[in-house]
Amino acid sequence: MKKIRIALGQINPIVGNFDFNRSKIVSAIESATSGGADLILFPELSLCGYPPEDLLLKKSFCEENRLQLYKIMEDVKDIIAIVGYAESRSGVYNAAAILHNGQHCASCHKIDLPNYSVFDEKRNFKAGSQPLIIDVNGLRVGVNICEDIWPPNEIARQQVIMGNAELIVNISASPYHVNRQKEREEMIRACAIKNEVAIAYVNMVGGQDELIFDGASIIADATGLIVARGKQFEEDLIYADLHLKPSAGSPQKAQAEKQGVLQVRIQKVTGTQADQVAEYLPGTLNESEEMLQALILGTRDYARKNGFNKAVLGLSGGIDSALTAAIAQRALGASNVIGVLMPSRFSSTSSIDDSLALAENLGIKTHTLRIEEIVHSYENILEPIFKNLQPDIAEENIQARTRGNLLMALSNKFGWLVLTTGNKSETSVGYCTLYGDMAGGFAVLKDVLKTHVFSLCRHLNKDREVIPENTITKPPSAELRPDQKDEDSLPPYDILDAILKQYVEQDKSVAEISVLGVDATIIKEIVKLVDRNEYKRRQAPPGIRITSKAFGRDRRMPLTNHFSTIEIKGRS
Repeated sequence: MKKIRIALGQINPIVGNFDFNRSKIVSAIESATSGGADLILFPELSLCGYPPEDLLLKKSFCEENRLQLYKIMEDVKDIIAIVGYAESRSGVYNAAAILHNGQHCASCHKIDLPNYSVFDEKRNFKAGSQPLIIDVNGLRVGVNICEDIWPPNEIARQQVIMGNAELIVNISASPYHVNRQKEREEMIRACAIKNEVAIAYVNMVGGQDELIFDGASIIADATGLIVARGKQFEEDLIYADLHLKPSAGSPQKAQAEKQGVLQVRIQKVTGTQADQVAEYLPGTLNESEEMLQALILGTRDYARKNGFNKAVLGLSGGIDSALTAAIAQRALGASNVIGVLMPSRFSSTSSIDDSLALAENLGIKTHTLRIEEIVHSYENILEPIFKNLQPDIAEENIQARTRGNLLMALSNKFGWLVLTTGNKSETSVGYCTLYGDMAGGFAVLKDVLKTHVFSLCRHLNKDREVIPENTITKPPSAELRPDQKDEDSLPPYDILDAILKQYVEQDKSVAEISVLGVDATIIKEIVKLVDRNEYKRRQAPPGIRITSKAFGRDRRMPLTNHFSTIEIKGRS
């Protein structure tokens, strides 16, 4: 039996910050070497950060990849390190460098480039063609990258059948959405069982613009048993000892290459290892905690990676601003979050009281800026043009835009990041104001349906009251006119969200959605609102993706669009 100690370097890189990323990689290599690891894996494109997008069009960016890889190579001694980087060589490849004893022994190129959902890799990368096997003292290890291990790809199968691989290692940057960890583990287990091979899978962690990478790296043995798992939403260094039978009758290198598998031999002198590493299997999170941790990580990384230490948001007394504030407080610390109350003539006393109670619960500072005088000034200026016309949405939106202007003024003066508070349900149907409540730098709840807002607040309150109970139980209202309620304009949120899940996230037609038992007239009206408000969403700030289909990278619709399935007979 051949024993190999594997380490997974689950790190949080920053796109384009090569010195920072190299430092993280080298630090993990040093720790893994001291820990007796034979092999350490780092995530896909960990050296440059993922996704680098059109930075790859810059020659200087690709050149910096190469230079930084050489620097890492010098620090790799008695260990094999597999590092994700961008390799420029008659095209740019999404690559994995195999480093050992100060040498760059080989590179593996990603073969299957994803071009769906949030992925656009065919725009920037050239596809690889040869699976790679590295032979480590008789132990045959197949190396592949992210998508190459997912069905219906058979890269791991090729490495096992044609290259006699006993161990598959996959370096990945797999974006998070709810239940994604479960999907990954099921896929890895199925692949291990099908091919009777152990699999080590390292995933990136951290926030990059809208995307969240949740880590949760795993190692499975050849029976599909998960023997190690990394923490979710945190950096981690995961070890596992695997006992594998060396391959017998391995094909000669020339024969393997003839079959399309490239072989590289590495003679590694195994250092003194510590005792068998302890089982390392952090527990999995429930759905609410998983979503909450994703939102916290996404907010923290967007702020810090873009140079913001403090964040500011409007506190309305409503549930959306309350949840946003609670997430920001956990992401940045109470001293770095500022809540601004901006009451108007329509703001209820309870809304102000709820906002202040929330701020006290969170320990955050507040300012109160009354907007009545500003709104009156707008109304007086517009009065000659609006004369004899009934007040409507124009006057309502003056309030929202006044609040947006005040928050942006604070941002300009103090360098605070403005967090918007709108949720996915509202932005889906346009129940939001351009340059008003949509004004800001980052939309924390952009991909969170209203029903999930409620469940997350209940989850936050499971041990003590964080969100005031009145904030959760009172009817949602924008408070832009007397006695206004959200349900004056929208169906109840449980009905609205059920329709939105089907139409936005699953692309179902009105007829297919009708099986929910909802009146087709309501469904058609919601579909029209979703389609009509694409122009608003296009102008919204970036926000955290937590579902399998978020607005933006996942769902790209033309602004000028006359197509509607509602109007096609028999196909609605």
